[in-house]
Amino acid sequence: MIATIGLFVGVIAGLLLQPSVPLWLQPYLPIAVVAALDAVFGGVRALVDGIFDDKVFFVSFIGNVLVAALIVYLGDQLGVGAQLSTGVVVVLGIRIFSNMAAIRRRLFKA
Repeated sequence: MIATIGLFVGVIAGLLLQPSVPLWLQPYLPIAVVAALDAVFGGVRALVDGIFDDKVFFVSFIGNVLVAALIVYLGDQLGVGAQLSTGVVVVLGIRIFSNMAAIRRRLFKA
């Protein structure tokens, strides 16, 4: 319940304050969002499977975001940022869809 209230307050604050993303952070934000979604879907899958651990979720969430941002940063430094960004999105997208399929199979037996 606290998480739902926090999400609601965050969305309202974002709509009212309309924060802007600094230019230097813009290449990393979409990758960080996809990495965070991967951790969230992994957490939901663990919850459905009955093996959810909040410490593992927290470490996975922060770790995914940091590693994905680091990969994109290194790609930018090497001059191949777009290619590495695409690779990160593809890998994390596969993981998200894999977790979603496992959740669907578990909940709907399909």
